[in-house]
Amino acid sequence: MDPVTHFEMPADDKKRMTAFYSSVFGWKMQQMGPEMGEYVLAGTTEVDEKQMPMQPGRINGGFYQRTDDPLSKVPSVVIQVANVAASMEKVKSAGGKILGEPQDIPGVGRWVSFQDTEGNRVSMIQEMRG
Repeated sequence: MDPVTHFEMPADDKKRMTAFYSSVFGWKMQQMGPEMGEYVLAGTTEVDEKQMPMQPGRINGGFYQRTDDPLSKVPSVVIQVANVAASMEKVKSAGGKILGEPQDIPGVGRWVSFQDTEGNRVSMIQEMRG
């Protein structure tokens, strides 16, 4: 099985969102720079030296800038796959739609979003081998 390893949610005001989640839930928020699309990482659980959750079943996530695109307005999950290209073909064969081109996320892996047969935006990532 390919596991869900990350969640993503939109934000209009990243400073306001960061203050909310850190004060209400104690999450460790980290604003990334332009090379990472101004993404905000959300640490919701303790991680090991490889940045992997220490307790099984827990995941971390992040926040992206909400846009006018209807698919950017709702939360989604990221599924870890062994091979993005092969999984893209599986998505298409099963009736899904690939959204854009795969992107390399520095130090993380190869990522792409897709739309499932129910219209949900989901992403998948092939982690870097290191």
